[in-house]
Amino acid sequence: MAKKKIISESSNPKKNISVGVVGSGSFATAIVKMLVENCKVVHWCVRSEFVKGAIELRGHNPTYLTAAHFNLKNLKLTTDINELVSACDVVVLATPSIYLADTLDKMTCNYSDKIFVSAIKGIIPRVNDVVAHYLRDEFKIGFRNQAVIAGPCHAEEVAMERLSYLTIATVEDEVAEKLEGVFSSDFIKVQTSKDILGNEYSAILKNIFAIGAGIASGLGYGDNFTAVFVSNAIREMETFLEAIYEAPRDVNESAYLGDLLVTAYSLFSRNRNLGNLIGKGYTVKSAIQSMNMVAEGYYAADSIYKTAKQKNLKLPIIETVYAILYEGKNAEKQFKKLTAKLN
Repeated sequence: MAKKKIISESSNPKKNISVGVVGSGSFATAIVKMLVENCKVVHWCVRSEFVKGAIELRGHNPTYLTAAHFNLKNLKLTTDINELVSACDVVVLATPSIYLADTLDKMTCNYSDKIFVSAIKGIIPRVNDVVAHYLRDEFKIGFRNQAVIAGPCHAEEVAMERLSYLTIATVEDEVAEKLEGVFSSDFIKVQTSKDILGNEYSAILKNIFAIGAGIASGLGYGDNFTAVFVSNAIREMETFLEAIYEAPRDVNESAYLGDLLVTAYSLFSRNRNLGNLIGKGYTVKSAIQSMNMVAEGYYAADSIYKTAKQKNLKLPIIETVYAILYEGKNAEKQFKKLTAKLN
């Protein structure tokens, strides 16, 4: 269960901690925006020399969150993950889940004393598992050297410095204290939790539910239905989390329910937007191709559905979204069936 203590902007940041971010998408850019508030230098590993050169030339990401400008004196850019990991105490992983394995395959330096923070809200396709297990099993990075970032925290609002809240899940109090210091600012409030797997799975689940909310919107369902849909979704989330990993958690806290709400309702939500296109009649393939960002919920739906089946869980929303995304079922007919199962 998350601690109720909120870390305010008056907290003393741990400026002597060297922090790096791996990834150059919208959320990675937003995380860099958060970190430069407290860190003298933020190391940033981007995917290509083009992106690196564009940021060095113009002071902003050329593709994502272009309105977020950076003082180049605060950034140390690289395309070499080994250079970044070697230089940093804390490594924030913020690539799409489908690219993480290829990114970490290049990591050959010594990382045994590093803290790895996952800002990835998806399943690793290569192993069909969450990031926490992937780091543990493939790289022998134990939970004591891991943390997970949960929302509700849309990248676009961070770029505009609108007040946002993060939950940082880690089992080590010392790690939590370090991360509170570097992430907290005037526009970022930080809470901590020890529920690493619960926070990670909830971030994955809410993306699937957001696709469903988007489909409903595209089909013409209104606010009344969406409210019922989301209230059922949080119950499905609780059912799944309890089956996967029992822990003293309250799914009504912001890292669970709050993140679900913003992802299901916000126009910034790429997963909701994907669902909206499908509801309006786009094929799943064409909807995905029309987006310039990865909708993690699409890839996660397959894994979560199969895990739920293995555990004999009845999750009508997950089953409905899976049927539309992976079985080619008609969205309108599937949602009509779903309405009879919600309450």
